[in-house]
Amino acid sequence: MKKSFLLSVFIIVLSGCAYLGAAHYNQLFGPEQTQQRIVEHTTGSGAEFLQHVQPVLESRCVVCHGCYDAPCQLKLSSPEGIDRGLSKELVYDGTRLLASTPSRLLFDATQTDQWREKGFKPVLNEREQSEQANLAGSVLYNSLVLKMSSPLPEDDILDDEFDFSLDREQSCTSMGEFDRFADSQPHAGMPYGLPGISRTEFKHLEKWLKNGGKMAHIKPPSKAVIAQAQRWESFLNQDGLKHQLAARYIFEHWYLAHIYFVQDGEKSFFKLVRSSTPPGQDIQLVNTRRPYDDPKVERVYYRLMHDRSTILAKTHLPLALDDTKLARLYQQFIAADYTVEKMPSYTVDVASNPFKSFAAIPTKSKYQFMLDEAELIIMGFIKGPVCRGQIALNVINDHFWVAFADPDKAATPEVGQMLMQHEDALALPAAEESNALPISSWVKYSKRQSTYLKAKVELANRMFENGENLTTDVLWRGEGVNDSAALTIFRHFDSATVVKGFIGQEPKTMWVLDYALFERIHYLLVAGFDVYGNIGHQLITRLYMDFLRLEGEQNFLALLPKQQRQELKANWYRKSPTSLTEFFESGESFSQPTGVEYQTQDHQHELYGLIKQTLKPVLSQRYDYRQVPEPLQQLNNMPAKAVNLLPQISYVLVKDGDKEHQAYTLIHHNAHYNISSLLNEEGQRAYAEDTVTIVPGFIGDYPEAIWYLNNPQQLASFAEQLPMMQIEADYSALKSQFAIRRTHPQFWQYSDILHRVAKQYRGVEYGLFDYNRLENR
Repeated sequence: MKKSFLLSVFIIVLSGCAYLGAAHYNQLFGPEQTQQRIVEHTTGSGAEFLQHVQPVLESRCVVCHGCYDAPCQLKLSSPEGIDRGLSKELVYDGTRLLASTPSRLLFDATQTDQWREKGFKPVLNEREQSEQANLAGSVLYNSLVLKMSSPLPEDDILDDEFDFSLDREQSCTSMGEFDRFADSQPHAGMPYGLPGISRTEFKHLEKWLKNGGKMAHIKPPSKAVIAQAQRWESFLNQDGLKHQLAARYIFEHWYLAHIYFVQDGEKSFFKLVRSSTPPGQDIQLVNTRRPYDDPKVERVYYRLMHDRSTILAKTHLPLALDDTKLARLYQQFIAADYTVEKMPSYTVDVASNPFKSFAAIPTKSKYQFMLDEAELIIMGFIKGPVCRGQIALNVINDHFWVAFADPDKAATPEVGQMLMQHEDALALPAAEESNALPISSWVKYSKRQSTYLKAKVELANRMFENGENLTTDVLWRGEGVNDSAALTIFRHFDSATVVKGFIGQEPKTMWVLDYALFERIHYLLVAGFDVYGNIGHQLITRLYMDFLRLEGEQNFLALLPKQQRQELKANWYRKSPTSLTEFFESGESFSQPTGVEYQTQDHQHELYGLIKQTLKPVLSQRYDYRQVPEPLQQLNNMPAKAVNLLPQISYVLVKDGDKEHQAYTLIHHNAHYNISSLLNEEGQRAYAEDTVTIVPGFIGDYPEAIWYLNNPQQLASFAEQLPMMQIEADYSALKSQFAIRRTHPQFWQYSDILHRVAKQYRGVEYGLFDYNRLENR
């Protein structure tokens, strides 16, 4: 390694341009000029990139540089992202007064010089293309060399020189600024705050960069897979208005999905996109902020675009398509008895309101479509392009269950008529587009929500008069086969996870979603949310989600005795703002008694048991804590004082034999007096009520702690000591004994083990973890 480093430094010093300003680089190697770097995978340089370079970039770089929250917007997960480079512009900025210009790969620019015009700086050399210049003029290369010249200090815990906060000040250094940057931050080399890459890995990257940084995409799908994609494109692009409206609805719910075909053994993933060109021609992407914005073309076509970027766990939403699914869609949208007179407008007041734009489609068809992929649809607001979203996520509890109203009972013609009559009241804040005034918007939409709730309650009071049919029979049972009928949502501060099944201890709250509620959550937090929007847009989105959460909880409370409903709500919203309390108490309330005949005084516990029993045939057991070894099971009952010391997500790897590993996830649930305080979440924390859940496998995509237990003895000792923690020093001592800290000399070897085990557990759901939240403790 030392020899390689000395050679690298010698090359740079010999050139006379080590860490010099832009003017010196221009003088030595000429002015910057964008390069054509993407070549076919069949060429020698393309094959070299895919075989030796891309695996290093993925396993050592993409784990921090992927998605919108990548430092400096440097996305190393695709050739286009590497070529685009870095930017000082923040994507996540909760204070901006005006919406910013989007910078989405493939959409907002397609050529390197267009990205340069938008302020992105190269990380590969764009001057004279010589071996000497390619190394000297590469930010990527010099960042690796800087790490080698100033490796991590030999400390378990790094000092304040290292800032790992997500909102830390970003340097985003160009080559012209690199000298000052290296002098002021000698430990800022890459990978940042982690051990350097190996000598072999460095040589692969050095050779690649020296030869001009040529890149190739992964090989295209097989002919059989392309044929499947073409069949689906044919279905989605028929000329009839019924087909066009159905395709528009499907697209607006599936555009985030990673689509694959069941019979494809290699799992090629596709994205459903809008194109100005029909099937059979090259895709010309329609570039809009939102999936329902005016495409500004005469006819929009829905195409399946091969996704050639690295799969990241935090944005991976796999969706399997096959002939059965195609037949299902035909029955729901084409065979259904309705007529489309004309296509809906793309004006914002219509397009942002699915109850207006898709009014022609029967409510039951739309609801059943969403239920079929309920986990995927809900995963959208958790794994969408936002990547992290405390603004959106501090509106939900850290652990709760979700069930759904049965479409046969909750998507009746009477319900559909009520929705049509109140479609204006169901308008969503996205109608304000990406620049909104939060206070006036909140007042407007709270009044509309009150109008809708009044109509909904009036109908519910008639439908469930005297408690008739108001039992667990009102819940959707997944038609006996769909395990999306029961879901668990875990919030991990500014990220979250949704999984199938009712996982963990009985939660504080539960949601029951009906069609209108499910649809509004999707159009509020997914289709209508703009991560580039101004502070008003982000705040009103979060405030409106308060209403939707309350509505989902109210649907659950309706199954409890009337007195218990008020007591539970009061407990859930202790110390809540007066404005929210007044909203609770305003308007007509649901007054019918429950139809459930309770046998005990612990009504909530009993109801949870009845719901579990009702959905038992489709309850997923994948994350059943009973599959966890007995010593680790005891962690579910850890005292709150010990739980308080844990990060949100901890992965526990237990070595089982020479090569086998078992994996478990330790999830810390932050308790709150209420979750209705937008700017004072810390002030609402109920630390004494924090809990933890341990499950088999992997939940979450952002590990903060990695524990590695070599044998059953270590497992028993770890399980015994963890609940005994009292102070930070206890936690630190345990990490020294059992954890793989970010400073561990063999961190990357253990990282490879972690990903290999995760691939075994997750299968088609596998993607690279994100290390931006790894703790320094």
